[in-house]
Amino acid sequence: MGSSTIESKKTLRIGVDVGGTNTDGVVLDPSRALDPDKGIIAWHKAPTTTNPSLGINDAITTMFETAGISPDQVASVTIGTTHFVNAVIERDAARLSKVAVLRLCGPFSKHAPPCVDWPDDMRELILGYHALLKGGLEVDGYLISDIDEKEIKEQCAIIRKKGIKSIVVNGVFSPIDTVEKQEERAAAIVRAEIPGADIVCSKEVANLGFLERENAAILNASILAFARKTIRSFQEPIKRLGLDCPVFITQNDGTILSGDMAAKLPIRTFSSGPTNSMRGAAFLVQSELDEAIMVVDIGGTTTDVGLLLANGFPRQQAAYSDLAGVRMNFSCPDVKSIGLGGGSIVRDGETLTVGPDSVGYKITEEALVFGGKVLTATDCTVLADSTVEIGNKEWVKGALNEEGITKFRAVVKHKIEKIIDTMKTSPEDIPVLLVGGGAVIAPDELKGASKVLKPKWSGVANAIGAAMARVSAVVDTVKSTESKSIQVVLEEICQDAIERAVANGASRSTAKVVEMDTLPLPYIANKSRFTVRAAGDLDHSRTDFSTLHFDETTVETKVQMDEYEKAARNTEKRAKPEPKEDIDIDNYKPTVRNRVWYINETDLAWITTGCYILGTGGGGSPYSTMIRLRGMLRRGDVVRVVNPDDLPDDAAVATGGHAGSPTVGIEKLAGDEMTDAQVELYKICDSTPTYIISVEIGGGNGLQSMIIGASTNMNLPAVDGDWMGRAYPTKWQTTPVVFNERSPIWSPVAMTDGNGNVVVVPKSTSDLQTERILRAALSQMGSGVGFADPPVTGAECRRWAVEHTISQSWRIGRAVAKARQANRIDNVAETILTECGGPEAGKVLWKGKIVGVERTLRMGHIYGECIIEGADVVDDETPAAAAANKSVFQGQIKIPFKNENIAAIRISRSLVDGQVTETEDEVLGLVPDLITVIDAQNGEAIGTPEYRYGLLVIVLGITASERWTSERGVEIGGPKAFGMEHLTYKPLGKFVKPVSVIDEFDVSA
Repeated sequence: MGSSTIESKKTLRIGVDVGGTNTDGVVLDPSRALDPDKGIIAWHKAPTTTNPSLGINDAITTMFETAGISPDQVASVTIGTTHFVNAVIERDAARLSKVAVLRLCGPFSKHAPPCVDWPDDMRELILGYHALLKGGLEVDGYLISDIDEKEIKEQCAIIRKKGIKSIVVNGVFSPIDTVEKQEERAAAIVRAEIPGADIVCSKEVANLGFLERENAAILNASILAFARKTIRSFQEPIKRLGLDCPVFITQNDGTILSGDMAAKLPIRTFSSGPTNSMRGAAFLVQSELDEAIMVVDIGGTTTDVGLLLANGFPRQQAAYSDLAGVRMNFSCPDVKSIGLGGGSIVRDGETLTVGPDSVGYKITEEALVFGGKVLTATDCTVLADSTVEIGNKEWVKGALNEEGITKFRAVVKHKIEKIIDTMKTSPEDIPVLLVGGGAVIAPDELKGASKVLKPKWSGVANAIGAAMARVSAVVDTVKSTESKSIQVVLEEICQDAIERAVANGASRSTAKVVEMDTLPLPYIANKSRFTVRAAGDLDHSRTDFSTLHFDETTVETKVQMDEYEKAARNTEKRAKPEPKEDIDIDNYKPTVRNRVWYINETDLAWITTGCYILGTGGGGSPYSTMIRLRGMLRRGDVVRVVNPDDLPDDAAVATGGHAGSPTVGIEKLAGDEMTDAQVELYKICDSTPTYIISVEIGGGNGLQSMIIGASTNMNLPAVDGDWMGRAYPTKWQTTPVVFNERSPIWSPVAMTDGNGNVVVVPKSTSDLQTERILRAALSQMGSGVGFADPPVTGAECRRWAVEHTISQSWRIGRAVAKARQANRIDNVAETILTECGGPEAGKVLWKGKIVGVERTLRMGHIYGECIIEGADVVDDETPAAAAANKSVFQGQIKIPFKNENIAAIRISRSLVDGQVTETEDEVLGLVPDLITVIDAQNGEAIGTPEYRYGLLVIVLGITASERWTSERGVEIGGPKAFGMEHLTYKPLGKFVKPVSVIDEFDVSA
């Protein structure tokens, strides 16, 4: 507890962080932030109480008494809390309400019902009812269909009967719905039909990404009742202490929500803890730094590392975050953790190890310096540094010799340097700020750090961050750039974001844009997605900040929180379902009988991973398609795969799949457009199909032949092959066009949008012309369609298809699963290549970190390039191992892409007349060979839309099928087809045909 004297005026801010272990408090005067004491008047740290009201009361009361503060000097109270997120993580039925979901989606999304990808126990606990109703928009704002008031009222009657009081309304493309306001209109009907219900419009919770936004909205709805009671309990001590000031709650990005907004959107507070620490740390060194800072928060068990950008906000995670097994797309700080802390257990053997296990909060009992018997990182620090005064130095003497102390220092230094390097976004050194109770174990100098700072008061950085949080607003929308330039549209959106921030409580003089992003949408003319964040300091002169109305008496509130207190005690050991046992990958055998492979969930998971890796950056994520197919398998569908070698000459092999923009695919989930297209095609086609093949194995389309061919759809065996062996951006880049035995191949063709609109092309002059006609129609059909191509014969399929690519996907996925299970992601690339034919068939082209991404839209396709700086991507435990694995990949490469990756080229940059010039050096890999980028942390593919600064990646080159390496094949699928005539294709290895799963595992009668 600490304090200093103050003058009497209403300028003080109180920050309280209610953590899982401690409740920290601070009172500070921002007008004295540059003073040596940083304006900190008082601080307090005490164990968290189960009823948060008591902890907050104690913290504020103690600080008031110690520093002689009176309530009329306080301008605001800001509270950070883990209460809401803990309710979800602990799956606490006492704090989570049942939720009903009303989707406004028309005929779409029916194959992926709400909570489809949730853990079973979470779904059973929270999802009470769902209905799919008329409504939804296309990406261009046109209606899929209008909402139906009668239909909504009928559903309300069912929900009312079930006694559910928390309802989510989720519409297709609702985040861009500024005209129809379908979610708002539907919510008004529900509110009238079910008075007193909590209604959450998904667009208020998160942005584009239908399932992920819905997931976040459902979790938000489930904790609303608990959130209201908790926030009342927060406000109770404020009221009791006579504080007449607004109460704010911190949200994930380091800004604040008013009490009533937090009670409506508690999900926005889920990850505020790490952010508060980062912003608090930055506040403590603000006079020394005005650039991006790496904040390293060392606790008792873990070290959390995050990058605080120069704009004062933490870098955000990639598109999706995961909480308690639920995938969401709301903004979360990008924080990585490693098992290193003050309580980390040190073992001195052949190699000295530090952590990842720890004595944790028992350090004062178990560490040697406190009379315990376990050698911890704190003990070793006391041994290594005579100036550190912790516990009794005598008790730790002789625990390590000089060599051991040197090794300990080196291991800790290496671990921290490694995680800092992982989180950096450029090779330049960056200031590093050490905070947290365990910061004493860290060295004063670190490689990659321009300076290392350990500020005073860093132990309550989280409370300081809460007290100094800012106010923000985010606009994420899709706009037309047909009549206005992108710059003009962006300026309008920036102004809108600033106005929203001011409306939320920011002072106009400090509100400014801190982040903006523009992403052109492929296959959609003159449309771009804009994301803008504006922020400013809290305007304390405002008197209109609302506080929650206390509908209930103080006694009732207290009773309710006491009930939660009892519930928390009584349900500590809540029974959780047993996790599924890891399968024995080495001994797993797929079901293959009489030359037919019957797909199950394990096969599907592996094939999905492999499809995205073979997508070479394109094809769209297969995630939603996998969810659909998994649901079909769980309902008893039979999915069969056959070897192309077994096809009779006269077989009729159909082709089908999806075409369109990946942005549409994440929002307008599939209806029946693929099977509708097949029905429409065979109205004008003479033959009846007997088999089905995917147009491309890469990305989402790689699974479509199995969906179309499933027993409840067309009931056709899927052929183990495809027409690309990868993903390509256009229909004419397919092997039947390469062989050119007849032309055109791809007409007649049918295309449907799943909403009753059909385009059939009975005849065309060429495959290129077919492509042009379909692309023109595509943008008028919502930029997401199902298509059906005419059947080829079994004999043609055997000659033309890239063979055994479903098998190849399965083997790649198995390799990734095996590496993960054995914790050997460090050699996942080599394992994948072994499955693709070994060292002669492919190679690791590069390992490193993405340091630059540029994208532009031309003729419907996303063109761009990704720059990767050579780096060590292996997470070594020891400095010795790191030295042995010193990256052989020095310098930079660039990967140009047109939806898919085109090449991997070494580049060098030099300064000529003050301008940076780029020189292309060695070509490491080039289409038609496959150039695929995988995440070095988990082995999964990274698609071109997911490329972003700082990702650690491995670039693989896999030799193309010989179907592509003829002169005509290279002309259609090689560099010339992508406008890179200056490059000449040279195979990076020798093609090895993938081994058929059917040939290997067949059990014939």
